[in-house]
Amino acid sequence: MRSFLCEISMKIENPNPIQWQFSERASQLQSSAIREILKITQRPEIISFAGGLPSPLTFPVERMKAAYDKVLSETGKQALQYGPTDGYAPLREWIAGYLSTPDCKIVPEQILMVSGSQQALDLLGKVLIDEGSKVLVETPSYLGALQAFSVYRPEFHSVETDDHGLVPSSIEGLAEGARLLYSLPNFQNPTGRSLSIERRRELVETCARLGLPLIEDDPYGALSYKGEPMPRMLNMNPDGVIYMGSFSKVLTPGIRLGYVCAPLPLVRRLELAKQAADLHTATLTQMVVHEVVKDGFLNEHIPTIRTLYANQCQAMLDAMEEQFPAGVTWTRPEGGMFIWVELPKQIDATKLLDQAIAARVAFVPGAPFYANDPDTHTLRLSFVTVPPERIREGIAILGKLIKEQM
Repeated sequence: MRSFLCEISMKIENPNPIQWQFSERASQLQSSAIREILKITQRPEIISFAGGLPSPLTFPVERMKAAYDKVLSETGKQALQYGPTDGYAPLREWIAGYLSTPDCKIVPEQILMVSGSQQALDLLGKVLIDEGSKVLVETPSYLGALQAFSVYRPEFHSVETDDHGLVPSSIEGLAEGARLLYSLPNFQNPTGRSLSIERRRELVETCARLGLPLIEDDPYGALSYKGEPMPRMLNMNPDGVIYMGSFSKVLTPGIRLGYVCAPLPLVRRLELAKQAADLHTATLTQMVVHEVVKDGFLNEHIPTIRTLYANQCQAMLDAMEEQFPAGVTWTRPEGGMFIWVELPKQIDATKLLDQAIAARVAFVPGAPFYANDPDTHTLRLSFVTVPPERIREGIAILGKLIKEQM
């Protein structure tokens, strides 16, 4: 018998539509320029150098499938249950061992699992930044970090960089009152630059002397084409460096799994902030990733990623040497996923993008990567998802458009 309520329309007529009153924080939210460009690049005819996406050719699908099957078959009830906020203990232990060196032991209590390293940036902003706080960033810097921190309304101060990355001595006059310095020392997004060992030591020593917390964001460190990762700043001063890592670039980004290694007083605050945000990172995902990595799989898998990316990077560099006119300069990364291009001053990269898309090529203009004083004649190219023949075709088109602007 049908309920009496089913006979009555449940819809309420509302003659006064709600006038939404958004918070001041909501007014700070801005769409990512990269995400907007990626909507265009979904068209198959577009040769896209825009996305910072790992190549799907590197995804270990069968290994992940086997791990999911094993975890669900053997420990399915645990994997499908709520878990602790700080993360799956065996995976945190593995990460602590991975980050440790003979001179610097990292303990699992320093590790917090997060839903992608983008969440780590948000949690760090939530815990360390008040409105008007001074935050130091590279010039240019990772757009995702600028977005995440901007929600908390800091005052960004740009730290000097050169062809070799961040200049440690340039923070001396900026550090007073600063809450943190955000850095990407390995194959930086967007420039592809890396800090030398000497600069790393100088940066760590300078921050320690000034009492300035240093964030070491390291999604690309394992992707050195020579197979020789640089030493972590974390291991030079674990009491003053906050290290961010991710499985996105070495396994797959779709699992959304990253981690933070921080001094214990800070990691506890981050844990409380995460508790309020999402309780915990997916238990099933953490258990699967631990199953994949625990027996040394990454030692076999990462070299294949390095080889693929090195070959495609070289294909792009060769094409740029052949097709780009004099007056255009670019970085020559030794790892990672990006090349940074500086155009002649009279060329606006955003206007060039419109012409490039019309010619079926996409890239990311450089201006959004600047916290202050955007440089409009720069752009970022990513090569890892484009096969060499398409790289050559796209660079030839882009070179022709640049020549027409000169």
